[in-house]
Amino acid sequence: MKLISFLRRHPAAPCLLLAAAIFCFWQNNTLCVTRLSFESGRLPAAFDGTVIVHLSDLHSKSFGKNQDRLVRGVRELCPDYIVFTGDAVDSRRFDIEPVTSLVSQLCGIAPTFFVTGNHELRSGRSAQVCRAVQQAGAVLLDNAGLFVERGGERIFLCGLADQGSLQEPDAQAALLQTLDGLSQQSEGAFSLLLSHRPELFSLYAQACMDLSFCGHAHGGQWRLPLVGGLYAPGQGLFPQYTAGLYLEGEQAMVVSRGLGNSLFPLRLFNRPEVIALTLHTPSQEEPG
Repeated sequence: MKLISFLRRHPAAPCLLLAAAIFCFWQNNTLCVTRLSFESGRLPAAFDGTVIVHLSDLHSKSFGKNQDRLVRGVRELCPDYIVFTGDAVDSRRFDIEPVTSLVSQLCGIAPTFFVTGNHELRSGRSAQVCRAVQQAGAVLLDNAGLFVERGGERIFLCGLADQGSLQEPDAQAALLQTLDGLSQQSEGAFSLLLSHRPELFSLYAQACMDLSFCGHAHGGQWRLPLVGGLYAPGQGLFPQYTAGLYLEGEQAMVVSRGLGNSLFPLRLFNRPEVIALTLHTPSQEEPG
């Protein structure tokens, strides 16, 4: 009776509720593409114009049957490389099929590189996920690196496995040691780092990683004009690193808003994101 009485007093309420439901569905299920660029004098000329598609935080979500909407969106960007920075699965509702279906198709578009996130670690099935993405064709870069060649020149591509909590001094020391080892492997080449956690940007810059790719922040979950993201794990309220390109000296970091949701199921003004980043060498202007 109270509901009927309420609807009589507020006849527009059902329409408003339906509009809100449609808006929330659209916010959480329609993909958007963010195009970024990064210029560096350290980038070999052969890699000028290279397009890297960055995906993160799928959390076992599907975008159409067999991930067809997501795969189609990536293919249209014509990437040279694809990087995935963790949380492909969700530890609370573990389902490996969405990521294996996705990765197997991505590898048919461009070489695909993968690192784990905190949800792979928390699920206790990180090894299973790693095997699955490798069998699907991706290159696993957990605490490993390799050189990518193009036009007779090369860059160094490396990654960090998620370390879990870094509150303990031993964990921080282990992370710094891993970063130092990767930096030494690079032999001074232009270096790309895949890591799940953006809050560690200063450490990546300290290790001389030219460009780092991260996720984890989910764009701050809810994004407000002039404020940005409201909350991110590892950063708390009003986090510093939630989306886009950040610079620290000559080093840079790209943070993906991610694709899926975890504990908190609702995004606002923060649609699932595919990043397409183009690498550039400095333009050579002719003398006037």
